[in-house]
Amino acid sequence: MIRKILLALFVVVLGLSIFYWDLLTYGIAQAKGQIRIVREARDIDKVLDDTEFPDSLKAKIRIIQEVRQFAIDSIGLKDSKNYTTLYDQKGKTSLWNLSACEPYSFTPKTWSFPFLGSFPYKGFFNLEEAKKEQDLLRSQNYDARIRTVSGWSTLGWFSDPILSNMLNRSEGGLADLIIHELTHSTLFIKDDIEFNENLASFIGELGAVKFLESKYGKGSFELEDYLMQNEDGLNFTRQMLLSTQILDSLYSTFKDSDPDSLKESRKKELIRDIVTSLDTAHFHNQRYYRIFENSHPNNAYFMSFLRYHSSEDSLSKIFNTIYAGDLKLFVKGMVDYHSD
Repeated sequence: MIRKILLALFVVVLGLSIFYWDLLTYGIAQAKGQIRIVREARDIDKVLDDTEFPDSLKAKIRIIQEVRQFAIDSIGLKDSKNYTTLYDQKGKTSLWNLSACEPYSFTPKTWSFPFLGSFPYKGFFNLEEAKKEQDLLRSQNYDARIRTVSGWSTLGWFSDPILSNMLNRSEGGLADLIIHELTHSTLFIKDDIEFNENLASFIGELGAVKFLESKYGKGSFELEDYLMQNEDGLNFTRQMLLSTQILDSLYSTFKDSDPDSLKESRKKELIRDIVTSLDTAHFHNQRYYRIFENSHPNNAYFMSFLRYHSSEDSLSKIFNTIYAGDLKLFVKGMVDYHSD
């Protein structure tokens, strides 16, 4: 009887392994990549004692520790071992993000993972593997996009290390990134990536301002520099969110009987107009005017702005009206509400 049960279980496991083979191999590759980074990461005390490690980068590590403590004490984010180690990327990218979207609507391609839920993107520690999947998605008529990832949260599965490439950021940009990722490890709603990313972006940006105000004071160079960077980012984000509305209006006019060649032609013409319209926008940093120099955006690109920023205005309203501009109270309220 026991042998029959074991045999039945073996058949079930074998069947599931075959059915979910691509998912299984992807999960193994992700686990191997993450474990390698965690294992090779060094305790920050050892890095700070390393005479060969540049003093300028040591200063950034100390700033991360200040941001981390500020996020725990003053914002109410979860205490953990995150960012107490450093992984040296040696100037190279460690992770790439692949996302995809329907060509004539803002409907993302999603992937489902056991226990974790559905995600509108996949991460890759190997760029060539990401490119293979991108080619497959394009053959299935998706708009696809690969981008580099400067930081990520493992949601408590591992202790997230500082990635050495993070240290190239400005102090405000670094604070924003760390607080963004610590927000994920504090609150993450299964199957609601848009809420998770919008919340983390909102808390990351506001938390960075609070940190710089606390450390340097209002009117300080460090705070004003970050606010100027943020103003550029906000202006660009608004342009891209408006572009999604314009494109969505175009897509709503398409009929099933319309040939794809006509749809594609009208879509490309409108995207060219969107790119050209950036010349009329105001940016402090000139790089925004050159952002589409080498390639034009597609739906997967525009979709990322919906994912990270489409709900920030409503979050801001909740923050100011219900929580009276108290960030720590806001974080507690979000956690309590979504824990019920």
